[in-house]
Amino acid sequence: MKNLIILTLLVHGIIHLMGFLKAFKLVEINQISQSVSKPLGLLWALSSILFIVAMMLLIFRKSYWFVFAMVAVIISQILIILFWKDAKYGTAANIIILVASIIAFGNYQFNVMVENETMTLKKDNSNLDTSKITQNDVSHLPSIIQQWLRHSGVIGKEKVRFVYLTQTGKMRTTPNSKWMHFTAKQNYNIDRAEFIWSTDAYIMPYISLKGRDKLTHGNGEMLIKLAALFPVVNEGNNEQIDTGAMLRYLAEICWFPQAATNDYLKWESINATSAKATLSLNDKSVSGIFTFNTQGEMLTFEAKRYYGGKEDAQLENWLIESLETKTFNGVMIPNKCKVTWKLASGDFTWLHLEITDVVFH
Repeated sequence: MKNLIILTLLVHGIIHLMGFLKAFKLVEINQISQSVSKPLGLLWALSSILFIVAMMLLIFRKSYWFVFAMVAVIISQILIILFWKDAKYGTAANIIILVASIIAFGNYQFNVMVENETMTLKKDNSNLDTSKITQNDVSHLPSIIQQWLRHSGVIGKEKVRFVYLTQTGKMRTTPNSKWMHFTAKQNYNIDRAEFIWSTDAYIMPYISLKGRDKLTHGNGEMLIKLAALFPVVNEGNNEQIDTGAMLRYLAEICWFPQAATNDYLKWESINATSAKATLSLNDKSVSGIFTFNTQGEMLTFEAKRYYGGKEDAQLENWLIESLETKTFNGVMIPNKCKVTWKLASGDFTWLHLEITDVVFH
């Protein structure tokens, strides 16, 4: 699709030069039967330049290319109306460029929103503790959690305040729906137990869903837009979404095990290879059970979670399984996982994901 837009911008821009050449009698242009005044010739040239500039910006992945394209389309369509007999077919190209520009504008707005929220997430909260995690810091935790932290490699490393990671994988919305490929970025504030997650999920070639989940101050929000323009899901500040976002954070500490030592988490031993974790933020709490092998590698996380974000959503068993581990910056984490709803009607595995990069700050 990008290549089609680039080609359309290029060809459309070149064609607009014909009006300029006709107005200044630089070349014989028979395709335009009407005479073209020099002021209008300059407008033909201006629209051509704007189309070419938009094309170059798109090639170099500048997110604001649509601004030049939209202005070019407006000028172009006015000229096409004035020279309708000869130029009417240019309207089709303008429609293609305009639709692409509107979608690009939606993406731009969505990305700016996520960037602003991420900046707020990363604001310093005056915690300047740069000490390293020691055995004394974890000695109060259940034995299997201590083993997990040792095996993952966080003992002896500095305490983490922020985490950035990237993901790829596939997801689906119902047991019978098709899988959608997705890529995602996620930022965490470990001090405050907050995250911003943004994704592009591809329904079909060239048509995507833009999604953003977040947890801030114990409140969750979920926003999904078709083509970054049309809201499909916009839920937040209710028990279902809030506790769902908190459970996401609780489960995802497997990607930054250093968080296990934070005060907002309470641990309870269940047996030699499992422990219950409770996350408390403000006046809300959620709990789930982590299981490990005897070496301390995480195997599963399971909790009761609302199946959906509506008020009538029911609590169902939510299971995350570790499929593979990998070491990032000296810390071993589950880098491949699958997520399953354990429903009365049968298991519904809706997500397969892979962590492709992790940065600890």
